Amino acid sequence: MKYVEQTLRARVYDVARETPLEPAPRLSLRLANRVLLKREDLQPVFSFKLRGAYNKISSLTAKERKLGVIGASAGNHAQGVALSARKLGIQALIVMPTTTPPIKVEAVKSHGAKAVLFGDSYDEAYTHAQCLAREKGMVFIHPFDDPLVIAGQGTIGMEILRQHPGPPKAIFVPVGGGGLIAGIGAYVKHLFPEVKIIGVEPEDAPTLYRALKAGRRVVLNQVGIFADGVAVRQIGKETFRVARKVVDEVILVSTDEICAAIKDVFDDTRTVAEPAGALSVAGLKKYVEREGISDQSLVAIESGANINFDRLRHVAERAEIGEYREALLAVEIKERPGSFLRFCRALGNRSVTEFNYRYADARRAHVFAGIELNGGESERIDLVRQLQGKGYPVVDMTENETAKLHIRYMVGGHAPGVGDECLFRLQFPERPGALLSFLSQLGENWNITLFHYRNHGAAYGRVLMGVQVARGDKKLFRKFLRDLDYPWKEETGNLAYRLFACGGSCRDES
Repeated sequence: MKYVEQTLRARVYDVARETPLEPAPRLSLRLANRVLLKREDLQPVFSFKLRGAYNKISSLTAKERKLGVIGASAGNHAQGVALSARKLGIQALIVMPTTTPPIKVEAVKSHGAKAVLFGDSYDEAYTHAQCLAREKGMVFIHPFDDPLVIAGQGTIGMEILRQHPGPPKAIFVPVGGGGLIAGIGAYVKHLFPEVKIIGVEPEDAPTLYRALKAGRRVVLNQVGIFADGVAVRQIGKETFRVARKVVDEVILVSTDEICAAIKDVFDDTRTVAEPAGALSVAGLKKYVEREGISDQSLVAIESGANINFDRLRHVAERAEIGEYREALLAVEIKERPGSFLRFCRALGNRSVTEFNYRYADARRAHVFAGIELNGGESERIDLVRQLQGKGYPVVDMTENETAKLHIRYMVGGHAPGVGDECLFRLQFPERPGALLSFLSQLGENWNITLFHYRNHGAAYGRVLMGVQVARGDKKLFRKFLRDLDYPWKEETGNLAYRLFACGGSCRDES
């Protein structure tokens, strides 16, 4: 009851707007349910974060306002704090990771706040902001773990119930630190306990999912950064307390499924949601497929649209896979004239979206092919069986992350003269000097034999690297990577690498 009262009293509409609850006609038709989007991307800062930030800051005493406010964020919360502070005539300082794209830093400055860049991650920026708050005596505005912030986000639930004729079947909410789902869930469940509150998280950032499963808050060793708006390693203390009471379940979705959801939102609204903003739609689609429901009213919170333009290429590439409209196959064909033609004939009327070929030897060649699908995952399975039935050795690479991120863009053939080659996938902070720093630490101890990097417009760059490491030095090299403290994974045994790019004997000691 406390949060219902606080939500009803929340001061958000001085700066925030009541956003529409819009039908998604194309998605509704496809899913045979009434899908509604709560358009928080239409807020002045293109995100729901403005609600909680303003509710908290507007509650400060005159003495606290004179001290000024400080926050830590890589984007949405930062803009919410900055705009709220300007509206109330309060000095604001925002600590942002050095990996924050310039467009977001400039957005914070445009609202009159001072931006300080520190650390490579939100956690480092958060710790530094806490130190500055103590040193300067400023009031720290938490992005999610504060009752007034939670109540501010709860006004979204209040609006949904006012805008919707009767209670919907379910509300799908993206989850990072938990402020949004705690606020919406506390309000909606108090009035209509039968409404399902379903959280949605990326598979590589299952913060609330893991906490609910363990029955306590857990700290993730690392989180994926594609959906950066929810890349939080630990759910908030207060948000978890509330979530345990009001959340029915948490659905995990893949990067490809998020990209497909971004496309779904665009098809219905002609707007581009950020990855975290489309999480709810991805979860809604997965829920409908799993439950087989129809003719129900389902609400998805489109929580934000702060996406960098240069990320759209990556989103478009992965959306086709996320919608099961493309299969990535490794196929062995005979090395002789007409082989490609015969392979294309075996595909029937399907379109080839990509074809990467490299000579393997005088008898055979490996083809990395993208094939357009119209019948979803079942068609992909049937296609593999069909090709195998015609004598083609086929390996389905559609779910192979290394193949999707790197190999499909760099198929360059084997390197038989390279011995002791090992393959590693790493994440570098996307800031000036990061790559140079890594190479400097690598020094001349090991020889780099393969290197592939693509800028996806995210805070972290993804790198695939081949290195010559003698058998006796394997433990030493792994220690070097651990000391470097970048997220990494060995991929020497990855089948995409072994088929298309491996050097030497392709040994795997992982």
